[in-house]
Amino acid sequence: MGDARWTELARSQAGLLSHRQLRELGVSRGEVRNHLRVGRWAVRSGEVVSTTTGPLSPDQALWLGVLHGGPSAMVGALSAAAVRGLTRWERADITILVANPLSFEPLPGYRFFRTRRPYDVLLGSGDLPACRLEPAVLMFAAHEPRLRTALGAVAATVQQRLTTADALVDWIDRLAPLRRSRDLRALLAEVSDGAHSMAELDLRRACRDFGVRPPRSQNRRRDSRGRTRYTDAEWLLPDGRVLVLEVDGGFHDDPQQSTSDRRRNRRLGSARLLVVQCSAWELRHEPAEVMRDLIALGVPPLG
Repeated sequence: MGDARWTELARSQAGLLSHRQLRELGVSRGEVRNHLRVGRWAVRSGEVVSTTTGPLSPDQALWLGVLHGGPSAMVGALSAAAVRGLTRWERADITILVANPLSFEPLPGYRFFRTRRPYDVLLGSGDLPACRLEPAVLMFAAHEPRLRTALGAVAATVQQRLTTADALVDWIDRLAPLRRSRDLRALLAEVSDGAHSMAELDLRRACRDFGVRPPRSQNRRRDSRGRTRYTDAEWLLPDGRVLVLEVDGGFHDDPQQSTSDRRRNRRLGSARLLVVQCSAWELRHEPAEVMRDLIALGVPPLG
């Protein structure tokens, strides 16, 4: 059967192969049908087979989209950002960037997005064809219907220390013209000034509106167990103590995450370090309540 013709390629592609690749390797349709008939391989789409059976792994699902999309396809948007390390921004559908979305059949669970931008410019490192982090998240932000979600994803890449505001600004220039460039530049100016999430931006805006001194953000500290922590916001109080405000996003509603957050805050607090919490929802919809509480705790005014 000449398995050596395709085994190495299949190994590098998580066990998936396209019919185009098999033809180029000289594997006949009869050989493919035989592998499928005896159950060694499985059909995954009209363009792709797998040399394994059973449910696809997350890595295999990414390869399926790329191989189905053709030689100019790569993982894009938040799917690519996840490959590059972004967490808590997962989406149900996998986004695949292609040069021509009409050259193949639609595939359930995948969103094929056409781009005319040069393939080599966007392509990042690794065996899996996936977009670089910065253009992936910026192109997502340019086309995401909700502006706040778009800006939040961009801010998250800096908050999670996957890239820098300067690198993202450089990519805005490289991707020009890019929708929402003005909004993205304004966001990254705030991020350069210390804000790393939409909740932190809301907090800074509330501080300005209520005449409260802006906090220090993402300050590095060690907790009682010796672990390094980064706080969301800090103020030095008149009595010499430090007030820490931890802002909980939507994922904090998960019971396991909430327990982890409370444990984290207990270990971070001390006689000189007061830790309090609020939700991102409060900062966005009820900032006056948060500001009154912070002022009552001693947060100093502007000036």
